[in-house]
Amino acid sequence: MPSRVVPPVELPENVDALAADAAASLGWHGAVLPPLTMFGRRVYVVAKLRPEAHAERIALGNEPVTDRAQVSTWTWPELADTAPPPAADIVGVLAVARHWRTGLAATVPFSRYGEAAMVLPQSMTLTHDYVDNCLPRARTYGVAVVSADDEAHVTLDVESHSDRVLLGRDAVWRWVNEVVYEQLIALEDAGAASSEETAQRA
Repeated sequence: MPSRVVPPVELPENVDALAADAAASLGWHGAVLPPLTMFGRRVYVVAKLRPEAHAERIALGNEPVTDRAQVSTWTWPELADTAPPPAADIVGVLAVARHWRTGLAATVPFSRYGEAAMVLPQSMTLTHDYVDNCLPRARTYGVAVVSADDEAHVTLDVESHSDRVLLGRDAVWRWVNEVVYEQLIALEDAGAASSEETAQRA
């Protein structure tokens, strides 16, 4: 039963590992990128490259464009045909937060485009505030909830809703996709450099 006692709102220290475990519990398959700040919100994005689009952009020299004003022009009818193809497949966006209000504020803007989730301390999910106020909002916006105990074990508490209305590929979505694409390339380059360094040492 929910407790009326105010819980300690602490999370395990390794938040990056917690985000990766939460993504796995949600069934999100892809690379968990380092935390990004978009729209003033710190989030973790799970994504993967679109091989054909990535190869096309390499061939044409179309690197990621993260200037939001420039990307916004790609949705103009007269420029839509010349815009580079989206090269990132965003599986989901999640936030690790101590309180559900912070988690919702971070994830709701992304839930309009796809899967979104927040990771909360398990103690937070045992309160009346969570049951009475968080759950209805999470279900309304289709945001999944993953709880984490003191030992960093994660449990899926609320699944996302697939019947919510999603926005199309507007200028915001294209900009987020470009930011994520840039991070995926950086992650791929770092992995290649690490493999090369390991090979040289062998």
